[in-house]
Amino acid sequence: MEIIAKRVAVVAALALTSVAAASEAVAELDTGTTAWMLTAAVLGLMMTVPGVAMFYGGMVRRKNMLSIAGQCFAICCVISVVWIFFGYSLAFSGEHKYIGNFDLMLLRNMDHQGLKPNSNFPESVYIVFQLGFAIVAGALITGAVADRIRFSGLLIFIGLWSLLVYAPVVHWIWGGGFLKDDGVLDFAGGTIVHINAGVAGLIACIVVGKRSGYGAEDMSPHNPLFSVIGVSLLWIGWFGFSAGSALSAGTLAGTAMLLTQTSAAAGALAWIVVEWMMAGKPSVLGMVSGAVAGLVAITPAAGYVYPGGAIVIGFLAGMSCCWACSYLKYKLKYDDSLDVFGIHGIGGLVGAILTGVFAQQAIGGADGWVEGNYERVWTQVKGVGVVALWSAGGTALILGVLRIFMRLRVTEEDEMEGLDYTQHGEIVGGS
Repeated sequence: MEIIAKRVAVVAALALTSVAAASEAVAELDTGTTAWMLTAAVLGLMMTVPGVAMFYGGMVRRKNMLSIAGQCFAICCVISVVWIFFGYSLAFSGEHKYIGNFDLMLLRNMDHQGLKPNSNFPESVYIVFQLGFAIVAGALITGAVADRIRFSGLLIFIGLWSLLVYAPVVHWIWGGGFLKDDGVLDFAGGTIVHINAGVAGLIACIVVGKRSGYGAEDMSPHNPLFSVIGVSLLWIGWFGFSAGSALSAGTLAGTAMLLTQTSAAAGALAWIVVEWMMAGKPSVLGMVSGAVAGLVAITPAAGYVYPGGAIVIGFLAGMSCCWACSYLKYKLKYDDSLDVFGIHGIGGLVGAILTGVFAQQAIGGADGWVEGNYERVWTQVKGVGVVALWSAGGTALILGVLRIFMRLRVTEEDEMEGLDYTQHGEIVGGS
């Protein structure tokens, strides 16, 4: 018996040593993954400046081009600071199911030499990677209130929105919150970023009010070429968000990149077809808007579906967003200047629900309708509904309180002269 006991002890010791070695191996820095995540973070930051800045800058009238680009740039700066102070901590710390805590406020308790938990790259890289999502979410909202909002009011609103609306939603899904427990799927931010920002944009444009002369004056884009360049940068940057959300330089990242490309192309083609049928010719601005719709829609699904599903998702998103921008907006009579809700809200809705339809176990470890899990679609619908209601209510509350203490929009005279000069004292050269 003594011999048997000794042998058992030796085997147990070897097993414990193996487990410890395996744990140590998991925790060891992987320079390849770190290099990829650094690249993904840079691509994600590029989506706002210059991506969104040029996309939006080309769609507004010339007198407001510098203003909208400056808003995007300033939002990048504001959220970068807010994220370090409170945002990251509220999104990713603590065990509470609805909101994080202040343990990582100013990142004071973070091990700056350590790795992201359950990963093999530095947490500092992950913080910058997630910062890109927070920045682009805030920047997207500016398109809904373009041409008439005061610079100071916008920056205060976006700073508060990022903390009070955006950070809790991140915690619910990516931070281990209640929607994650419910099984809501959002691989790279379709619900967290796009539905959240799209609904916020809709509420903001209603609260701030319509542009002066809306419906009577020509408010067509002054330079669609800038928008083409901006969307091209967005498309490239999107690979950082979608493939980077795999958090490794492996097969899942490759799949996410492939699906992102496929859905964007399908969305652009769908918009071309619909516009060709409706207007007799396809516009270039519509073409690039369709690509954005496809990118938005595949975002929640990029790590869960097959390429065939990505084509369907992109195509349906392109059609739906084209309808929302060319019909729904005018039917409901809201002035969403650059179609933030029409593309990001509707595109995110289509993508989130269809993720529940096309998700497959072999891709991302979650099954959907096509594999017999019909409940997954209802789970996605509930997730969309919760985030939409939270975003709508939170946005309305923040703007309502701000209106008590400050003026949110410029005067009619300043609006007619243009925000470039009245808000910044500058103009783009030429008349």
